Amino acid sequence: MKDVSNTASKPARLAIYPRKRPSPVRDGAVAKSRRSPPRRTPRAPELQRIRDAQLLSRVRDSRLLEQDYRYDILRYMHDMEQCTMSSATSMDQQPEIRWHMRPCLVDFLVEVHLTFRLRPETLYLTLNIVDRYVSRRIVYIKHYQLVGCAALWIAAKFEDAKDRVPTVHDLAQICREAYDESAFIQMEHHVLDTIQWIVGHPTAEAWLRLACCDSLVEDTKTQHVARFLMEITLFYREFVTFASSAIATGALLLARYTCGKQRRPFEETDDALQIVEFLDNHLATHSHELSETLVKKYSFSYYSKASTHILQFYLEGRRFCRHPMPSLPPITPFHGREGYGSSPLSCVSTPISSSTSSESDDMPVTPTSPCIGDPFSTVAVAAADDKENILPPSMQMHAMQHQHHSPTKHVSDDPSVPPLVFPVAPGAVTFGRPKLNEINRAAPARVPPTPRTANVH
Repeated sequence: MKDVSNTASKPARLAIYPRKRPSPVRDGAVAKSRRSPPRRTPRAPELQRIRDAQLLSRVRDSRLLEQDYRYDILRYMHDMEQCTMSSATSMDQQPEIRWHMRPCLVDFLVEVHLTFRLRPETLYLTLNIVDRYVSRRIVYIKHYQLVGCAALWIAAKFEDAKDRVPTVHDLAQICREAYDESAFIQMEHHVLDTIQWIVGHPTAEAWLRLACCDSLVEDTKTQHVARFLMEITLFYREFVTFASSAIATGALLLARYTCGKQRRPFEETDDALQIVEFLDNHLATHSHELSETLVKKYSFSYYSKASTHILQFYLEGRRFCRHPMPSLPPITPFHGREGYGSSPLSCVSTPISSSTSSESDDMPVTPTSPCIGDPFSTVAVAAADDKENILPPSMQMHAMQHQHHSPTKHVSDDPSVPPLVFPVAPGAVTFGRPKLNEINRAAPARVPPTPRTANVH
């Protein structure tokens, strides 16, 4: 058997089995990385949590509203809101249209809006265009639905993406061929001429988004409940006279109350409280008359089951309770005394003269209300070195004589603190600012002493 050397067999082997291309990983130039674990698809709750975190980060980055132009934008929105409001009084003078027909039209528009998956602003803008048109033109019953479809078409072109705007053919099919396709085009042109081509309007949805950004971020459920309440206001006449900003504020106020949130006094304006009262009375007495389309729309988990939450709240017999806010009493700052200069209420106190009081002042002294500890407590401590709190000699004598017959009010357990010189009425429990004012009014007027003349002998 012929011996074959290794060198002779090497070219043959290379011809049959060619050398592999150099690999930096195989040759050791690059360290081999470990195989990454398979990527796990997040579940629905995790996706929702991720979306909320992304939305929160966008809000913190102020992408929804530029901070430099915030107040200019808000002022422009308020001005535009007043210019694009409708008149309920003019709508009352329609010869054929009545207010009980409005829920039917709104229910129809809500269903069409949900079918084409349009933006929330489109629905509010649609009703605003309808109301402005009806305020200026006489509309007959047979054209009422046509006006609503034309307004929805205009609002969708203004707010939504192009691929979601319904076509004329779609509108004709929705109305079951009650109108020709040319009728929608003619009505669109007539509506735009009537509102003078002023389509833009700051809707309640826009105001709600502004109210829920920056440091006042609301959770998803509260926002959905507020949107459900805002869409309820589209059905009834009582809310037509209110501005969109007031409707958004009132809906958010009631939504926060039903969700158990804390009160925010700056939201409790007169218009907002009136809107809350209308909504609360209507939901408590006529909750069974709500639109089935609207209730079904907000019963899905996508809207946090907002309609179920509101109906359960009122079916249990609960109502909105308006608690009066405590009023801040006027407090006069002290005369540069240490320990009182850094009072948090100094910014709202009654200003006084910067000059210190003395016995030789010709101007009348400024009354003060010194407080120790809680500035809102109903007990006032009289300082001995305050000129304003020293009684005239006649009243001091009267008080000293009266102390033997009526008990006095002590404001501290410390024996070094003197009791109040004013007598306590029999049966009185507390001694507050109103009672003090009554005593001050009942006190005799201070008569300046008559100067004595020296006798010259």
